Amino acid sequence: MADERFIQVILPLRLEWEPYYILPEGMEVSVGDRVKVEFAYKQYSAVVSAVDAVPPEELVPRILYIVGREESVPPVFPEEIRFWRAVASYYLCTVGEVYKAALLRDKPAKTPGKARQAERKAVTLSALQEEAASAVRKAFGENRTVLLHGVTGAGKTEIYLQLARETMEKGRSVLFLVPEIALSRQLEDRVAAVFPEVLVYHSAQTLARKGRVASAVREQEKYMVLGTRSALFLPHRNLGLVIVDEEHDRSFKQDSPAPRYHARESAIMLALVHGAHVVLGSATPSLESLYNAENGRFVKVNLKQRFHQGEEAPVLIIDTIAERRKNGMVGNLSLKLLEQMDRTLKEGGQAVLLRSRRSYSPAVQCTECGDIPKCPHCNVSMSLHMQPQRLLCHYCGHTEEYSGVCRKCGGTLQPLGAGTQRIEEEVKAVFPRARVARLDSDNSGAEADVIRKFSAGEIDILIGTQVLTKGFDFANLSLVAVIQADNILGQQDFRADEHAIQILEQFRGRSGRRGKPGLFVIQTREPSHPVFARLGEEKDNTADMLQERRLFGYPPYTRLIYLTFKDSSENRADYLSREFSSQLELPHIGPYTPAVDKVADRYLRQIRVMLPRDKALQANKRKLMERVNAFEKEKKYFGHIILDVDPI
Repeated sequence: MADERFIQVILPLRLEWEPYYILPEGMEVSVGDRVKVEFAYKQYSAVVSAVDAVPPEELVPRILYIVGREESVPPVFPEEIRFWRAVASYYLCTVGEVYKAALLRDKPAKTPGKARQAERKAVTLSALQEEAASAVRKAFGENRTVLLHGVTGAGKTEIYLQLARETMEKGRSVLFLVPEIALSRQLEDRVAAVFPEVLVYHSAQTLARKGRVASAVREQEKYMVLGTRSALFLPHRNLGLVIVDEEHDRSFKQDSPAPRYHARESAIMLALVHGAHVVLGSATPSLESLYNAENGRFVKVNLKQRFHQGEEAPVLIIDTIAERRKNGMVGNLSLKLLEQMDRTLKEGGQAVLLRSRRSYSPAVQCTECGDIPKCPHCNVSMSLHMQPQRLLCHYCGHTEEYSGVCRKCGGTLQPLGAGTQRIEEEVKAVFPRARVARLDSDNSGAEADVIRKFSAGEIDILIGTQVLTKGFDFANLSLVAVIQADNILGQQDFRADEHAIQILEQFRGRSGRRGKPGLFVIQTREPSHPVFARLGEEKDNTADMLQERRLFGYPPYTRLIYLTFKDSSENRADYLSREFSSQLELPHIGPYTPAVDKVADRYLRQIRVMLPRDKALQANKRKLMERVNAFEKEKKYFGHIILDVDPI
């Protein structure tokens, strides 16, 4: 045993330690190499994390030899392991869980040919854009993260591309992150006009395609990647610039599985590992980023004028309760809105209608007994979908045939409310000659075609969910309208107003581009809601909202962590969450029952931990994770407690 050499490895599992293995005589490995190992009677592809390791003496008799070298996938760069460790530490998960997320890109792929790095008629910036770009370069010289706050239509993308060009001219690589797959598809053409060899990466691609992109990133001296949040885990090297567009967007947060990371914070970690610069861009920055700009962590660069000199779209708020009283509604559409849509179509413009819920109807109810069918696995009502007709649970995917007859009393089931499918049906009935399309997750397979046709003017009216509020650039879009805006307001969350303002302002910014006049219509039952009053105000409300957060001890002034207990037994979830709470010495609230307290046959209880942002923050986070690990071992309760740092 004295002559044996030991290594440590990272396994794609939730393990609090990195197991030891014995190297066969004569075999040499380096940190980052892949090896096959056996763990708990299964074989895994592991990453070597330490060589010539010294295991505790009591473990030595039980340490196994590695099975062999892993030939099917390439080694991991040291920078990747450093990034994995940073993500695991911040988001209170294990390095193995982060490695597992990175494994999704590692399907073997043929080594790509040498990519051409030819670039195409440099990006032309306006005087204001060049002024902003100069401010960004100055911040880069000071190694500061930049928050580029530019109004919708100000031309942030052109600034990104110019900075990317300058980075690649210095021989370094660029990662350009966007929140949605649909947005990456529209941006691809704009980026490819400057960087023909742009690599596109997102979760909807096949494993083979992901493998080809990963191989290209690994092999090329410099590259440009356009991707969604998962592109962070590509085998990056020589990164010089990381761009996070629409940094405020909730889609940048991964809810499940671990690591439950936010792309914005993780991008900063990745850039730190590579010595790269970071630009965070948004027309409606998150309060967290504005706070970081106020306290000096970020440098804020403003771009306050639209590229084509156009004015922001005026806002028309329609009180749907008042309109119904005077017969001013046709289904879910007001006559005032229909009049504006008709005018838009006659003038050759396009319209987009936002409804935050997909389906035909969010719920159905019996007209006789009042029963609302719920999912048998989740404590939520089932939504009515057409084509084919069925009831669908949007939490677990459970489906049931829909006959329109109540299973409890035989009465008639009637749709409650309207989703995107029903709005589409009503629009087609009013405008039979218009070319109408829908974009939501029910028809996500067609999103690229729908966006292309709308951009080309082949669709007159587009109906969809919140994906339509993202950073799309539609030249002929002159009317945008929110149907049942109250659903955007009705979130029970301390970020509700912030998110609502972001969604509405972003959506408003889709219209009236290229110097053309636009109009933003909001249909609501609460026309006096303060969120609507803030739309279009010249006053910056940031200070007011931050003051509210400070008053109640919410982020960004504290670090928020949710612990969710999931159990098939409601009593056990309730008892053990209370038991854990009684032992927790950190400031917290709960346990409490969340609004949706059962998902996929698992009952939920939550504890909210709020930690001060002080020097003890990292130590308190470690203390929390250690307490969870100890509790799981003590109660034999593995896999039931979920930690979510910085939940959205």
